[in-house]
Amino acid sequence: MKINEKELEAVFKLPASKRYSYFIKKICDWEEVWTLYDDGFATISDDNGNILIPFWPNKRFAESCAKEEWSTYRAEMIGLDDFIEKWLPGMKNDAYKPAIIWNTYDSAVTSIDELLKDIKEELDNY
Repeated sequence: MKINEKELEAVFKLPASKRYSYFIKKICDWEEVWTLYDDGFATISDDNGNILIPFWPNKRFAESCAKEEWSTYRAEMIGLDDFIEKWLPGMKNDAYKPAIIWNTYDSAVTSIDELLKDIKEELDNY
């Protein structure tokens, strides 16, 4: 589950759609998802005012985004089963959207249903 600095930088430079594919594969391989937390989970807003919660496939990705307004946040791991069974249904209920591999500039944003479908399709390969 370790990634080196070169991989981290290379993934952050990928277009959002490629980062999304990387995220799906890695969270299914490693069975964990990462976010940032400090008296609440980190959020961002899109141009339409939707609340987005950023997620990363590895602690290092999350930690590298814990700066500026998130400088007091720490990386927090979510088990893949909890992410699928609790987090995503709860986010859908609250009308939040996932921001996949936010790189401090942009991220892949998709619906909860699409994200669940893609995760389940990838897990079928195991």
